[in-house]
Amino acid sequence: MQIGLVGLGRMGMNMGRRWLKGGHEVIAYNRTYAKSEELAADGAKPAKTLQDLVKALKAPRIVWLMLPAGAATDEHFTELLDLLAPGDLIVDGGNNHYKEDILHGERAGKKKINFMDAGVSGGIWGLNIGYCTMVGGDAASVKRLEPLLNTLAPKDGWLHCGGVGGGHFVKMVHNGIEYGMMQAYAEGFEILQASPYKPDSQKVAHLWNQGSVVRSWLLELAEDAFSKDPQLAKIAGYVEDSGEGRWTVQQAIDTGVAAPVITASIFQRFVSRQEDPFSFRLLAALRNEFGGHAVQAAGQVKRETSAGAGSIEPASAAKNVKPR
Repeated sequence: MQIGLVGLGRMGMNMGRRWLKGGHEVIAYNRTYAKSEELAADGAKPAKTLQDLVKALKAPRIVWLMLPAGAATDEHFTELLDLLAPGDLIVDGGNNHYKEDILHGERAGKKKINFMDAGVSGGIWGLNIGYCTMVGGDAASVKRLEPLLNTLAPKDGWLHCGGVGGGHFVKMVHNGIEYGMMQAYAEGFEILQASPYKPDSQKVAHLWNQGSVVRSWLLELAEDAFSKDPQLAKIAGYVEDSGEGRWTVQQAIDTGVAAPVITASIFQRFVSRQEDPFSFRLLAALRNEFGGHAVQAAGQVKRETSAGAGSIEPASAAKNVKPR
């Protein structure tokens, strides 16, 4: 089957390779032409412009966008609307907001061009393992795309999630859950390392993946990270977010659904990007004002790794806790 692939970043490049390995014909376009040539070395046909890509495709065409959400996707989508013909299909495989998909679907529909959205998960491992894919659109378009989806995903690895926007909606919630899981692992391993036992984090991660209820691919990745850098000393604790977590929290607010774990995980990422946050300085100032608690001068902070680390106090010794 033939497909035009626009965007050859970390995900797009390997998706193209997976399609090529599956026997599909890939026409590849990237603003940096060297990327198109790189995929051409694996068998793709490179295109220097979007016009060249459209000309190389046989009608009815399928063009898959694998671009950053927002302006980049919208710009290429708009250009394609003027190049494609009725009956052609555009698939947005990036991480756009599902409401943007609905607008794009309406714009494409006015030109009788079909539109689908696809939330793709798999990261840099997807080339070999396959990409879990969540798609939104009409049934006829999904049926048409099925051979490409079957190649892209592992067995049972793709799902039609409803009308236009459905794929990215499910992917948005998927990413919100991912934020919460990552935060829980991060907190758990920090508690382990702050204890007097300080177990080997790599060995614990490996252990927990042997039948434990918290086993997961993320935990496999944690084990791999610890094997390279046991104390993660080479990595700064600065954590970005790509938007989907925020959208998930906003969706929860809009629909009145409580999502405290996902929300807290987003806020923790914000804290990771701050140095000596104003809010923490105010907390220290208020403790000093109402209770005379000592404060530390700016630039001379002496931090403790944990409170009371080095000794273990029985739970029964805690205040107001009675032994059972």
